[in-house]
Amino acid sequence: METGSKMHMKEWLIVQIESGIYEGLCWEDEEKTMFRIPWKHAAKKDYKQTADAALFKAWAVYKGKHREGRDKADPTMWKTRLRCALNKSPDFQEVPERNQLDITEPYKVYLIVQDGGQAKPTESHQTKDQVTIPVKRSSMNPGSLEKQFHCEKESFQASKEERKLLTDDLMREHLYCELNENKPQSQGSTPIPFLSPTLTITDFRMQVSLIYHGQKVMQVFTKSPDGCFILQGCVPVGNEQIYGPCTAQQLPFPSPSSVPLPLCKAEAMNRLLCHLERGVLIWVAPDGVFIKRFCQGRVYWSGPLAPRSDKPNKLEREKTFKLLDSTTFLNELQSCLQGRGPSPSYEIELCFGEEYPDPNIPKAKKLIMAQVVPLFAVDLLQKFKVSEMEEKWTNLSTDPGEEEM
Repeated sequence: METGSKMHMKEWLIVQIESGIYEGLCWEDEEKTMFRIPWKHAAKKDYKQTADAALFKAWAVYKGKHREGRDKADPTMWKTRLRCALNKSPDFQEVPERNQLDITEPYKVYLIVQDGGQAKPTESHQTKDQVTIPVKRSSMNPGSLEKQFHCEKESFQASKEERKLLTDDLMREHLYCELNENKPQSQGSTPIPFLSPTLTITDFRMQVSLIYHGQKVMQVFTKSPDGCFILQGCVPVGNEQIYGPCTAQQLPFPSPSSVPLPLCKAEAMNRLLCHLERGVLIWVAPDGVFIKRFCQGRVYWSGPLAPRSDKPNKLEREKTFKLLDSTTFLNELQSCLQGRGPSPSYEIELCFGEEYPDPNIPKAKKLIMAQVVPLFAVDLLQKFKVSEMEEKWTNLSTDPGEEEM
């Protein structure tokens, strides 16, 4: 397919299905209303990028997001792009009950929505806007459920421990959180008791603060779903070819003269800024917070997924790093709500040009730092606090023995 063709995604996918060139991509029914799309996880031992990422790569090439022979292969990003496109398109709807994600050759099933507005097969009981909180299913009676949520799990990098877990449950990309309105939960279920059952992790905004030598010089709330460049100067033209038309918000470093600094510190900061011309790109996706370093200057970080809390964590150049995992955050939030753990961490710190964390030098002494806060995490924690206060007030109001204590 030539980049620039005007076919919509629905037309493009039908052409790919009919072509028969992608193994596992086929019609699910004789009426050709549903189709299977291969969905093998990159962490599986028998994963082969050439075959298993072929369709995802083709979509990236078709949309101008990848140039063969010029851009680095990024199969995880290719898969994420196609998945997001399918989820956002009104022409498709996933059919979770037909998915087979724990077999040797896993696949998902999607329904092609007809022009008349038929949304899904009659056997499906899920709504399009449902989101998943990853917890294990309980044996609760379905009639007692208030709502079910669905969420996809993507892993950019898998450690040895994660690979062991993924062996058992890797392909279960749709997991369920069950909320019971009136009855006590059965043993083994782990619900999040939000007052409102509407939970959707589609808020990709961030609060980004720039800090010079311990002094905040800028704070921005990003709006673009493509994230934010933190850099010196303008985004290089080459990056537009990697990410398509650059719609990521640009956050340039302010001049060191914007804060009172000793002359030696100001000079050191100016020298450092010269090496941050290509900066870093940081963004929020449904499965977490990610970053990619483009600048020559070294960048270090701390955050929920940092391998070390007391020694420097360096970002390698031209490599995507996952800074926060949505699944882990939600699991920790559940544990916190049930009194089994502390409040989950979600703040991310970047340090430019100097090793960080550094137990010998406080962060207030670092020349240039950035603090990144994903707003979806802030929103969930705020809901948690409201729910917690409501529950305490209810207990005080209804406990007949409260006055006797």
